[in-house]
Amino acid sequence: MRVLILHNRYRITSGEEAVVRAEQALLEARGHAVEVLEVDNSEIDGTLGKVKTAINVIYSQSSKKLVGDAISKFKPEVVHVHNFFPLLSPSVYFACNEAGIPIVQTLHNYRVLCAIASFYRDGRICEDCLGQPFGWSGVIHKCYRGSSIGSAAVSAMSSIHRWIGTWKERVDAYICLTEFSRQKFVQGGIPADKLFVKPNFVYPPSLSSEKSIDLDQNPYAVYVGRLYQEKGIGTLLEAWKRLDGKIKLKIVGDGPLAQQVKEETQYVSNVELLGKQPPELVNQLMANAQFVVVPSEWYETFGLVVIESFSVGTPVIASKIGALAELIDDGRNGLHFSPGDAEDLAVKIKWVLDNPDKLARMRQSSYNEFKVKYDAERNYEKLIGIYQNAINSKGRIRDV
Repeated sequence: MRVLILHNRYRITSGEEAVVRAEQALLEARGHAVEVLEVDNSEIDGTLGKVKTAINVIYSQSSKKLVGDAISKFKPEVVHVHNFFPLLSPSVYFACNEAGIPIVQTLHNYRVLCAIASFYRDGRICEDCLGQPFGWSGVIHKCYRGSSIGSAAVSAMSSIHRWIGTWKERVDAYICLTEFSRQKFVQGGIPADKLFVKPNFVYPPSLSSEKSIDLDQNPYAVYVGRLYQEKGIGTLLEAWKRLDGKIKLKIVGDGPLAQQVKEETQYVSNVELLGKQPPELVNQLMANAQFVVVPSEWYETFGLVVIESFSVGTPVIASKIGALAELIDDGRNGLHFSPGDAEDLAVKIKWVLDNPDKLARMRQSSYNEFKVKYDAERNYEKLIGIYQNAINSKGRIRDV
């Protein structure tokens, strides 16, 4: 099968890029011809560039031509869109439709339903624009990068393409990462029969690296992720204050709150800031940890850190919210706590520390969960099945 992948990279590297690379490698390893067409947000320079992007975010003729040319040259049997925002725009769907090429779109975030793409505003969950004809709330609150103009452009993009049927008619199949996110898109008006659930996957890491890694031999827990408010970093530190040094916390990651976190940890015992680290070290840290903490306070569409932790047999203590409530089976491969509730998180951690036998069983269950649901072979079968469904919907039935 010939697959053209479209992706708009963000300025800050995120899990989306890892997923794009992983799926590309997965397909190529099984003999499929894959071409990746990428644009990068670093191309948006200065005020003029931002204004031009705001205008083109609804429909970019240049991006439509770019994709049309790629289709003519590569002749794909299916186009897989990972992210069209903001430079590619929904015009890429029109290029594919005109060429008669089936389209699969992975919904990595909630951009087509919410200007901020996360249903999270001012430190709380916000669904004001969900299912509305136009996202006025997103404009009023300047949800897209604190800009009224930018927020109006994003809300207009979402609404105009809803009105003209782009989301319903021009995409043949959508990939949702969890059933939770699938239900949100159904609420937002995407046809349920076009929404397929396929989680992300990771390859189990090799933990026998020749590179010497100095690991703490004392018990510790790990947080891996960007240092953002919605990731629950404040709740995490508040919980550690209540633990009074019972177990060490290693924080891996960087982000806008890095300096604030550094300052706050001066008043919290047994916390170590490691900053951004290479993947092999992160894998080793998670494998040797007692557990991983994922305290997000917004609707994660997935949670790559969770399955990375499972792949090394480490259970996860996570907020009971969004996809995390679905990925964690409370008491079996980890524990839930109430999002934003530092006291509840501290209680769950104390319980784990007081029940080492149950923690050991959770470790085995975590690894079993990974093998059953998140390994590469199962993911490949689901991905090809979705591609075939999209092809069949265009009347282009073929053998894979």
